[in-house]
Amino acid sequence: MATALNADLHSHSTRSDGTLDPATLARRAHANGVQLWALTDHDEVGGLAAAAVAAAECGLRFVAGVEISVSVAAQTVHIVGLGVDPDNVTLLDGLQQVRSGRELRARRMAAELEREAGVAGAYAGACRHAGNPALISRTHFARYLVEQRICSSTHEVFTRFLTPGKPGYVDHAWATLRDALAWIDAAGGHAVIAHPARYPFTSTEEWALFEGFKAMGGAAVEVVTASHGAAEMRKYAAIATEFGLRASRGSDFHSPNESRCDLGRLPPLPAGVAPVWELFD
Repeated sequence: MATALNADLHSHSTRSDGTLDPATLARRAHANGVQLWALTDHDEVGGLAAAAVAAAECGLRFVAGVEISVSVAAQTVHIVGLGVDPDNVTLLDGLQQVRSGRELRARRMAAELEREAGVAGAYAGACRHAGNPALISRTHFARYLVEQRICSSTHEVFTRFLTPGKPGYVDHAWATLRDALAWIDAAGGHAVIAHPARYPFTSTEEWALFEGFKAMGGAAVEVVTASHGAAEMRKYAAIATEFGLRASRGSDFHSPNESRCDLGRLPPLPAGVAPVWELFD
């Protein structure tokens, strides 16, 4: 199994909450030695055409992707779709449904920040960083708080704000897991559970997530990603094997100044797992 392939199958551009446009991102991936790259913007496929053109120009193999926000057991979980048709109507309609709730949530987040932490102008500031209110996310609020020198980094923002129990966090009902997997399947893609160690599930809840994901046709789990240490990589490699899932690898790159890991700089997949990219051959 080609587990040593330098594949980076999780990254974000300015079309969601990244800071580089799709073409620049493609060129950066190629320059960093990436051999197989996916753009997976949050709930948005508008950057895929430009990414595909730029990747082709530099000889980089490209996979069209998306990252969909879903609600599972009162937690937000991210499902990456790889190899999707960006023109598929079922997928496009589903993503529009998910995006429709972002603006209202953002206004509630801004009100919470002002009321609980005295942060003024957060909605307008976050919108300026997002460009499109329909795609506004916590990351855009984080950049505004850094810009205002309330925090020194986006990492500090998420330590002090915007997470459960902290000022600025607003719960939100996203897509269901079943719906997200159905949209990805309709678009000819393969569904991947993104960065599973980040979700605060009990062991029982995590097992239920993987069981349901597999039963609904899920394909893979992100084993190697920037937020996983060595022990977590081993854990999710074992879980992938247990549930008969493929293993994926992605940096979750957002920005040269913010991300934990640059494009293409992750360790290889652990031995013994079945790489998700075998499904693209």
